[in-house]
Amino acid sequence: MTSESSLFSHRWLPLLLIAPLMLLIALFFYVPVFQAFYWSFFLERPFGGGSMFVGWDNFARVFSDPEFWKSCWRTIVFMVTASALAVVVPLILAVAADRKIRLSLPARNVLVWPKGVAGASIGVVFAFIFNPFVGVLAPLNSAFPGIWAPGINGTDAFITLIAAHVWGGIPFNFVILLAGLQSIPKTMHQAAAMDGAGPWRRIFDVQLPLIMPQLFLTLVLEFTESVTSAFALIDTITHGGPGGATTLLVYKIYTDGFSGDLSGASTQTAILMVFVVLLTAAQFLFLGRRINYER
Repeated sequence: MTSESSLFSHRWLPLLLIAPLMLLIALFFYVPVFQAFYWSFFLERPFGGGSMFVGWDNFARVFSDPEFWKSCWRTIVFMVTASALAVVVPLILAVAADRKIRLSLPARNVLVWPKGVAGASIGVVFAFIFNPFVGVLAPLNSAFPGIWAPGINGTDAFITLIAAHVWGGIPFNFVILLAGLQSIPKTMHQAAAMDGAGPWRRIFDVQLPLIMPQLFLTLVLEFTESVTSAFALIDTITHGGPGGATTLLVYKIYTDGFSGDLSGASTQTAILMVFVVLLTAAQFLFLGRRINYER
């Protein structure tokens, strides 16, 4: 196959092929984002009928709201804990699958299945699994009444959200990390073994340094995804409760918007968007330049 055969015959054909996808991205991402930034500087009526320019007053009102800062703190805690576990757990599974231990081949297929499950469905399933009366912890709750009560205990509810998020994030991260591990030449393992390095030493001195690009990719995606993807889990498992203990910023935006405060919800959306952009830029600035992409 020559290099010319891989080129498109018409210069406009590539644009036509990606036009539907670009249209969807524009309609469901860029237009809402632009609208949110626009509304953040206006006082919008709940059901239309006009607006009034207020400048930075919406931002001042949001920044003076204690509930906003509480939701931001919960978002950061969830982002750090859930994202870290959503990378560490698939990494352990990927290392086990790469070692070709018993049942590793069928496990590879099973671990990919959750990728086809929607976030809302995951939330419904985990709400049942962690139900204190009929779930997997029901026997423990029977022996020690009240030890697991996500309906009234904010910590238990938060743990449920983290577990659901980690389970939903296993497939993609597992595939990426396993692909990175399998791309390591066998000669690297053989040379390390000849030098006397044991299995654990080879993991930390050979495998982890060589899959840093894959680890960096999963970390960046997880940290940014966890900020927004938790909405479906919160809406199906906890509804922000108990007592607002699981109301992350993305869910607070939803409740404020549907309660009629369109300007406040838009302002918080703009703040969340800026936070995600700054977080991603910081990751590339402080971590990306330390990643070696050559082997």
